[in-house]
Amino acid sequence: MEARENSGGTFEPRYNTLVSPEELNADENPLYTNRGKQQVSMSTVRPGSSLNYYKVLAVSLAVLAVILLAVDIGLGVYYHKLNDGNQIVTDISGEMAKLQATYNAAIQRRDEVKKQLAKEVSEHQVTKWELEHQSRRSKDYEKQAAKIQMEIAVLKSHMPMLKEGCRHCLPGWTFMNSLCYYLTFSDTTLRKTWTDAREFCKKRGGDLAVIDSREKHLAIAELINNYHDPSRPISQSGYWIGLRDVEEEGIWKWLDGKRLIDGYWNEGEPNNQNNEDCAAMYPRSNPFRAWNDAPCSYSLKWICEMQPRTVL
Repeated sequence: MEARENSGGTFEPRYNTLVSPEELNADENPLYTNRGKQQVSMSTVRPGSSLNYYKVLAVSLAVLAVILLAVDIGLGVYYHKLNDGNQIVTDISGEMAKLQATYNAAIQRRDEVKKQLAKEVSEHQVTKWELEHQSRRSKDYEKQAAKIQMEIAVLKSHMPMLKEGCRHCLPGWTFMNSLCYYLTFSDTTLRKTWTDAREFCKKRGGDLAVIDSREKHLAIAELINNYHDPSRPISQSGYWIGLRDVEEEGIWKWLDGKRLIDGYWNEGEPNNQNNEDCAAMYPRSNPFRAWNDAPCSYSLKWICEMQPRTVL
């Protein structure tokens, strides 16, 4: 090795190339000498390259430290945010719990209101039914009052006949057209067959009415129309009279034996639909269509007729 001083006053070591012993015999074996040179040759190493290496290493460590610091700071920030997120989740959970409690209270209040509403609806329905009931009762009272007023008016109009009846007829009989008549106006009176009704009249000295004149017919028709209750079926409002065709079908005769000349039959009557051999009078608005034929076994009201008593 040789040391050479450079112009700056420093020594620069210099390394010569090493030569193996085999090179000594290079002349003897040139091929071998060339191969050994390729294997053992070394480059010169300078001390400045080591300094650069340390500088790079230091810089690398500094960069790594900076990276680690940045990662640490990032993790700290992330942890802080994570804690904030947990606090937010906790706050949200608290708000959710409050909202759930509010919702449950609202549901409970709604159910209570629904129950109260159902109760009030039920009470309203009861009140409505009661009002309808009272309205029906009021209408019934009005009908009864109207009926009573009508009966009073009828009685007032018949006061003269009743007064005369007291003079000429038995109690409960009406004096009209110079004759005494008994009519079963009450609906509570037991209805009778034609035969039983005639027997009732005969026991009191009369018979079923013979209505053989227009005047008699109109007077009796007005009387039974005034006492008729419109709420009752017309079929239950008939009155037996002294007319039938039992001897010969279609030949109607009065009880005194006189043949019927002019009758006041309803339209389509008499039709003898069910072996109908007895005549009855019904309260109809048209008095000229007041008669029907009916089976004598039917139970109806009746009209008795009797001569008045002699007034002294």
